[in-house]
Amino acid sequence: MKIFESHAHLDSKDFNEDRDEVIEQCRKAGVEYIINVGCDEETSRKSIELAKKYDLIYATVGYHPHDADKFDEKKLRSFAKKKKVVAIGEIGLDYYRNLSLASTQIYAFEEQLKIAKEMNLPVVIHDRDAHEDTMEILLKHKPEKLVFHCYSGDLAMAKKILEQGWFISFTGTVTYKNTTLKEAVKMVPQDRFFIETDSPYLSPVPYRGKRNAPFRLQHVIEKISELKRITPNKVAEYSFENARKFFGI
Repeated sequence: MKIFESHAHLDSKDFNEDRDEVIEQCRKAGVEYIINVGCDEETSRKSIELAKKYDLIYATVGYHPHDADKFDEKKLRSFAKKKKVVAIGEIGLDYYRNLSLASTQIYAFEEQLKIAKEMNLPVVIHDRDAHEDTMEILLKHKPEKLVFHCYSGDLAMAKKILEQGWFISFTGTVTYKNTTLKEAVKMVPQDRFFIETDSPYLSPVPYRGKRNAPFRLQHVIEKISELKRITPNKVAEYSFENARKFFGI
Protein backbone atom coordinates (compact mmCIF):
# COMPACT_ATOMS: atom_id res chain seq x y z
CA MET A 1 0.00 0.00 0.00
CA LYS A 2 1.39 3.41 -1.07
CA ILE A 3 0.46 6.30 1.23
CA PHE A 4 0.58 10.07 0.65
CA GLU A 5 0.80 12.19 3.81
CA SER A 6 -0.63 15.52 2.63
CA HIS A 7 -0.07 17.63 5.76
CA ALA A 8 2.48 17.27 8.57
CA HIS A 9 4.71 19.42 10.76
CA LEU A 10 7.80 17.23 11.15
CA ASP A 11 9.85 20.36 11.79
CA SER A 12 8.15 20.53 15.21
CA LYS A 13 10.43 20.34 18.23
CA ASP A 14 8.41 17.25 19.21
CA PHE A 15 10.50 15.37 16.63
CA ASN A 16 13.91 16.82 17.52
CA GLU A 17 15.01 13.69 19.41
CA ASP A 18 14.02 11.05 16.85
CA ARG A 19 13.17 12.66 13.50
CA ASP A 20 15.33 10.25 11.46
CA GLU A 21 13.74 7.26 13.18
CA VAL A 22 10.23 8.62 12.56
CA ILE A 23 11.03 9.10 8.86
CA GLU A 24 12.30 5.53 8.69
CA GLN A 25 9.11 4.26 10.34
CA CYS A 26 7.13 6.20 7.75
CA ARG A 27 9.00 4.49 4.92
CA LYS A 28 8.37 1.08 6.46
CA ALA A 29 4.65 1.91 6.78
CA GLY A 30 4.41 2.64 3.05
CA VAL A 31 4.47 6.45 3.24
CA GLU A 32 6.03 7.54 -0.06
CA TYR A 33 5.43 11.30 0.14
CA ILE A 34 5.09 13.78 3.00
CA ILE A 35 4.06 17.40 2.58
CA ASN A 36 5.66 19.38 5.41
CA VAL A 37 3.70 22.55 5.98
CA GLY A 38 5.00 26.01 6.84
CA CYS A 39 3.10 28.36 9.16
CA ASP A 40 5.44 31.35 9.45
CA GLU A 41 8.95 32.42 8.41
CA GLU A 42 10.76 29.96 10.68
CA THR A 43 8.64 26.89 9.91
CA SER A 44 8.56 27.66 6.19
CA ARG A 45 12.36 27.78 6.21
CA LYS A 46 12.54 24.53 8.20
CA SER A 47 10.12 22.85 5.79
CA ILE A 48 12.38 23.77 2.88
CA GLU A 49 15.39 22.38 4.79
CA LEU A 50 13.58 19.09 5.50
CA ALA A 51 12.65 18.80 1.82
CA LYS A 52 16.35 19.14 0.95
CA LYS A 53 17.38 16.50 3.47
CA TYR A 54 14.72 13.82 2.88
CA ASP A 55 13.75 12.61 -0.58
CA LEU A 56 10.14 11.84 0.40
CA ILE A 57 9.44 15.30 1.88
CA TYR A 58 8.12 18.29 -0.06
CA ALA A 59 7.41 21.72 1.43
CA THR A 60 4.71 24.36 1.57
CA VAL A 61 5.35 27.93 2.70
CA GLY A 62 3.02 30.49 4.18
CA TYR A 63 1.77 32.46 7.17
CA HIS A 64 -0.85 30.76 9.37
CA PRO A 65 -3.63 33.06 10.65
CA HIS A 66 -2.09 32.92 14.15
CA ASP A 67 0.99 34.58 12.63
CA ALA A 68 -0.80 36.92 10.23
CA ASP A 69 0.76 39.97 11.88
CA LYS A 70 4.20 38.68 10.85
CA PHE A 71 3.27 38.31 7.16
CA ASP A 72 6.20 39.32 4.92
CA GLU A 73 5.42 39.36 1.21
CA LYS A 74 9.06 39.56 0.11
CA LYS A 75 10.12 36.56 2.22
CA LEU A 76 7.13 34.50 1.09
CA ARG A 77 7.89 35.14 -2.57
CA SER A 78 11.51 34.13 -1.98
CA PHE A 79 10.52 30.92 -0.18
CA ALA A 80 7.98 30.02 -2.86
CA LYS A 81 10.72 29.91 -5.52
CA LYS A 82 12.78 27.30 -3.68
CA LYS A 83 13.13 23.73 -4.93
CA LYS A 84 10.49 21.23 -3.77
CA VAL A 85 8.09 23.96 -2.61
CA VAL A 86 4.74 22.76 -3.94
CA ALA A 87 2.09 25.05 -2.41
CA ILE A 88 1.29 28.19 -0.42
CA GLY A 89 -0.02 27.32 3.03
CA GLU A 90 -1.22 26.85 5.47
CA ILE A 91 -3.14 30.09 5.18
CA GLY A 92 -6.65 31.17 6.11
CA LEU A 93 -8.66 32.32 9.10
CA ASP A 94 -8.89 31.16 12.72
CA TYR A 95 -11.54 32.78 14.91
CA TYR A 96 -11.28 30.09 17.58
CA ARG A 97 -8.16 31.46 19.26
CA ASN A 98 -7.98 34.90 17.59
CA LEU A 99 -4.22 35.18 18.15
CA SER A 100 -4.23 37.83 15.41
CA LEU A 101 -6.93 40.43 14.79
CA ALA A 102 -9.54 39.30 12.27
CA SER A 103 -8.72 42.27 10.01
CA THR A 104 -5.02 41.32 10.06
CA GLN A 105 -5.85 37.69 9.29
CA ILE A 106 -8.03 38.69 6.35
CA TYR A 107 -5.37 41.00 4.91
CA ALA A 108 -2.61 38.35 5.12
CA PHE A 109 -4.96 35.69 3.73
CA GLU A 110 -5.94 37.75 0.70
CA GLU A 111 -2.37 38.83 -0.06
CA GLN A 112 -1.16 35.22 0.05
CA LEU A 113 -3.99 34.10 -2.23
CA LYS A 114 -2.86 36.73 -4.74
CA ILE A 115 0.74 35.47 -4.55
CA ALA A 116 -0.35 31.86 -5.00
CA LYS A 117 -2.36 32.76 -8.10
CA GLU A 118 0.48 34.84 -9.53
CA MET A 119 3.02 32.04 -8.95
CA ASN A 120 0.61 29.31 -10.10
CA LEU A 121 0.83 27.40 -6.81
CA PRO A 122 -1.93 25.41 -5.07
CA VAL A 123 -3.27 26.65 -1.74
CA VAL A 124 -3.58 24.82 1.61
CA ILE A 125 -6.39 26.30 3.71
CA HIS A 126 -6.66 26.54 7.50
CA ASP A 127 -10.24 27.34 8.55
CA ARG A 128 -11.35 27.16 12.16
CA ASP A 129 -14.63 28.70 13.35
CA ALA A 130 -14.43 31.06 10.36
CA HIS A 131 -16.29 29.15 7.67
CA GLU A 132 -18.42 32.03 6.37
CA ASP A 133 -15.61 34.58 6.00
CA THR A 134 -13.23 31.96 4.61
CA MET A 135 -15.67 30.96 1.86
CA GLU A 136 -16.52 34.58 1.06
CA ILE A 137 -12.85 35.42 0.51
CA LEU A 138 -12.18 32.26 -1.49
CA LEU A 139 -15.17 32.83 -3.75
CA LYS A 140 -13.86 36.35 -4.36
CA HIS A 141 -10.37 35.16 -5.35
CA LYS A 142 -11.33 31.74 -6.79
CA PRO A 143 -8.01 29.84 -6.56
CA GLU A 144 -7.85 27.10 -9.15
CA LYS A 145 -6.25 24.46 -6.89
CA LEU A 146 -7.13 24.46 -3.23
CA VAL A 147 -7.50 22.01 -0.34
CA PHE A 148 -9.25 22.51 2.99
CA HIS A 149 -6.84 20.88 5.42
CA CYS A 150 -8.21 19.07 8.50
CA TYR A 151 -11.78 19.57 7.36
CA SER A 152 -14.11 20.61 10.20
CA GLY A 153 -17.11 22.10 8.39
CA ASP A 154 -20.59 20.72 7.81
CA LEU A 155 -22.14 19.00 4.80
CA ALA A 156 -23.43 22.25 3.28
CA MET A 157 -19.95 23.77 3.30
CA ALA A 158 -18.42 20.58 1.91
CA LYS A 159 -20.83 20.79 -1.01
CA LYS A 160 -19.82 24.42 -1.68
CA ILE A 161 -16.15 23.41 -1.68
CA LEU A 162 -16.77 20.55 -4.08
CA GLU A 163 -18.84 22.77 -6.39
CA GLN A 164 -15.73 24.91 -6.90
CA GLY A 165 -13.64 21.89 -7.86
CA TRP A 166 -11.63 22.09 -4.65
CA PHE A 167 -10.42 19.30 -2.34
CA ILE A 168 -11.09 18.24 1.25
CA SER A 169 -8.51 16.61 3.52
CA PHE A 170 -9.30 14.34 6.46
CA THR A 171 -7.22 13.71 9.60
CA GLY A 172 -7.37 11.41 12.61
CA THR A 173 -10.46 13.36 13.71
CA VAL A 174 -12.49 10.98 11.51
CA THR A 175 -11.91 8.39 14.25
CA TYR A 176 -13.45 10.69 16.91
CA LYS A 177 -17.15 10.94 17.81
CA ASN A 178 -18.16 13.54 15.22
CA THR A 179 -21.23 12.56 13.24
CA THR A 180 -21.18 15.60 10.93
CA LEU A 181 -17.60 14.93 9.85
CA LYS A 182 -18.37 11.27 9.22
CA GLU A 183 -21.24 12.30 6.92
CA ALA A 184 -18.85 14.55 5.00
CA VAL A 185 -16.44 11.63 4.56
CA LYS A 186 -19.24 9.51 3.11
CA MET A 187 -20.30 12.27 0.72
CA VAL A 188 -16.96 13.43 -0.73
CA PRO A 189 -16.23 11.75 -4.11
CA GLN A 190 -13.24 9.45 -4.49
CA ASP A 191 -11.39 11.95 -6.68
CA ARG A 192 -11.66 14.89 -4.27
CA PHE A 193 -10.16 13.89 -0.92
CA PHE A 194 -6.72 13.69 0.69
CA ILE A 195 -5.59 12.10 3.95
CA GLU A 196 -3.27 13.68 6.51
CA THR A 197 -2.15 13.44 10.11
CA ASP A 198 -1.36 17.10 10.92
CA SER A 199 1.47 15.55 12.96
CA PRO A 200 2.39 15.95 15.76
CA TYR A 201 -1.27 16.82 16.45
CA LEU A 202 -4.63 15.00 16.21
CA SER A 203 -3.56 11.42 16.80
CA PRO A 204 -6.27 8.96 15.78
CA VAL A 205 -7.99 6.60 18.19
CA PRO A 206 -6.46 4.61 19.95
CA TYR A 207 -3.49 7.02 20.22
CA ARG A 208 -5.47 10.16 20.98
CA GLY A 209 -3.51 12.53 23.21
CA LYS A 210 -0.13 11.13 22.14
CA ARG A 211 2.31 12.51 19.58
CA ASN A 212 1.08 11.81 16.08
CA ALA A 213 3.22 10.80 13.09
CA PRO A 214 2.58 10.02 9.40
CA PHE A 215 2.98 6.26 9.93
CA ARG A 216 -0.36 6.38 11.81
CA LEU A 217 -2.26 7.21 8.63
CA GLN A 218 -3.32 3.57 8.46
CA HIS A 219 -5.95 4.34 11.14
CA VAL A 220 -7.35 7.21 9.06
CA ILE A 221 -7.41 4.96 6.00
CA GLU A 222 -9.27 2.22 7.86
CA LYS A 223 -11.95 4.59 9.21
CA ILE A 224 -12.53 6.19 5.79
CA SER A 225 -12.69 2.69 4.29
CA GLU A 226 -15.39 1.78 6.79
CA LEU A 227 -17.40 4.97 6.20
CA LYS A 228 -17.16 4.94 2.40
CA ARG A 229 -17.55 1.16 2.15
CA ILE A 230 -14.51 0.70 -0.05
CA THR A 231 -11.31 -1.22 0.67
CA PRO A 232 -8.42 0.36 2.59
CA ASN A 233 -6.28 -0.14 -0.52
CA LYS A 234 -8.72 1.94 -2.55
CA VAL A 235 -8.73 4.73 0.06
CA ALA A 236 -4.92 4.83 -0.06
CA GLU A 237 -4.87 4.65 -3.86
CA TYR A 238 -7.44 7.43 -4.43
CA SER A 239 -5.94 9.80 -1.85
CA PHE A 240 -2.43 9.11 -3.14
CA GLU A 241 -3.26 9.99 -6.75
CA ASN A 242 -5.40 12.98 -5.78
CA ALA A 243 -2.62 14.53 -3.68
CA ARG A 244 0.18 13.66 -6.11
CA LYS A 245 -1.59 15.41 -8.99
CA PHE A 246 -2.63 18.37 -6.82
CA PHE A 247 0.92 19.06 -5.62
CA GLY A 248 2.43 18.28 -9.03
CA ILE A 249 4.81 15.60 -7.79
